[in-house]
Amino acid sequence: MEQPRSRLLSLSAVLLLLLLAPDLAAAFNYADALAKSIIYFEGQRSGKLPPGNRMPWRGDSGLTDGAQHNVILPMLLLVCLSLSVARIVHAGMTDDLYVSGFRQVDLVGGYYDAGDNMKFGLPMAFTTTMLAWSVADFGKYMGSDLPHARAAVRWGADYLLKAATSTPGTLYVQVGDPGQDHKCWERPEDMDTPRAVYSITSSTPGSDVAAETAAALAASAVAFRRADPGYAARLLRAAVVAFELADRHRGSYSEGALSAAVCPFYCSYSGYEDELLWAAAWLHRASGNVSFMAYVRANGAQDGAGNDDYSFSWDDKRIGTKVLLARGVLRRDRRRNVPGLQLYKAHSDSYICSLVPGAAGFQAGQYTPGGLIYREGGSNMQYVTTTTFLLLAYAKYLRSAGATVACGGGEVAPAELVALAKRQVDYILGKNPAGTSFMVGFGDRYPRRLHHRGASLPSVRAHPARIGCDQGFAYLHSAAPDANVLVGAVVGGPDARDGFVDDRDSYGQTEPATYINAPLVGVLAYFAGTAKY
Repeated sequence: MEQPRSRLLSLSAVLLLLLLAPDLAAAFNYADALAKSIIYFEGQRSGKLPPGNRMPWRGDSGLTDGAQHNVILPMLLLVCLSLSVARIVHAGMTDDLYVSGFRQVDLVGGYYDAGDNMKFGLPMAFTTTMLAWSVADFGKYMGSDLPHARAAVRWGADYLLKAATSTPGTLYVQVGDPGQDHKCWERPEDMDTPRAVYSITSSTPGSDVAAETAAALAASAVAFRRADPGYAARLLRAAVVAFELADRHRGSYSEGALSAAVCPFYCSYSGYEDELLWAAAWLHRASGNVSFMAYVRANGAQDGAGNDDYSFSWDDKRIGTKVLLARGVLRRDRRRNVPGLQLYKAHSDSYICSLVPGAAGFQAGQYTPGGLIYREGGSNMQYVTTTTFLLLAYAKYLRSAGATVACGGGEVAPAELVALAKRQVDYILGKNPAGTSFMVGFGDRYPRRLHHRGASLPSVRAHPARIGCDQGFAYLHSAAPDANVLVGAVVGGPDARDGFVDDRDSYGQTEPATYINAPLVGVLAYFAGTAKY
């Protein structure tokens, strides 16, 4: 007969877990935090802003993005080509009109990644993937914010569609020269730095960014499957094209010709294999096409499936892929389970065990004294929000199958994952040693000096005259609070000892980023919809 608690956590472990995971009664207004976390994305938009944009101090920007790549043919040549073009139009081939040597590339739109005016493809695609996963898994808890969350997904997906389909055999992966952009501190509405366009092709591969783009488009197709089936179908077709470019022409985008443009900002340190498996998993979920699951089985070992790993980010997708694939063996109707994926469940369990104090496999030193998950390096909050998302997503999948996490000889119940996730959310929102919210505009105390150009500089409405490249640095180094409130932005956060300095020059702590907020949207939706007020 099994001894009481022999397969559960020890009493001491439970006490430690309770310290890290307090009562599930609502500590904060999670619905308000959810709404603000989505509004933040409206402050990061590039392009022509739609009516009703809820960050009123922002204006249009980057309206010629892509133009630098366009080839302007002499008027005489255009006239000579006109008859050929007319024949193409007459033949009904206008859906993909392409005359060799001339194509208008429109890269207007998308998101600025963080506090600068750059559009980096790898983090933007990951942001879109996580927003879409939030809607797909937790949209039912979003209530009146669901349309706004879908709009946030669409803003990213629309841009990625253009980047993936504007030119056959090409994926546009970046707009802006980071060296020049970072030499200036100016509003996006004023920017006059070079808007250089960077792309990958079969001869200049970038499997990492192409596969992440495929994942983003496929995840977005899942998010829009019921709301807009036609749009979802377009997204899925583009996802397949991006995946084929990634898989057939392998190589990392940060090791080739683009290295100087993308490093050290968003180098693909983990390689590209993790993105290939991640994209295949999303394509299978979006399409149900068994060929993508066959790809996972055939390529999983070489693409990192056998390795335990403990972080999830815009760069490293391995554990996110494993949790997503574990869903395939955790169905309420066991007849719908996908065979051959038990390995991913086992590795997902190992990851969760590493996070739970007292569990077999727990890795000490992952938390600050105040209880926040901590990874070495800057902008720690990105790891907090991705980890918290995976805790809730995995708890959801486990519950659907009546399963638990296996940690050595013990078990961890889904409810304990939820409790641990809630502790992280509450820390972000203000239940921490500093007594401050790390979400801008939430609560009475929050960061007021963001490492963010648009927030720190007077808006174009308040100060219509242009503020030049060098003039802006006076605002960067000022101790004055931000001129504009970037509502909902979550900053990089405290250090390993829970210390936080509200200083614009401390970009590792005060710079927000889209990939910090994106996973948090789903997390906040869950607690907004389930918390006991």
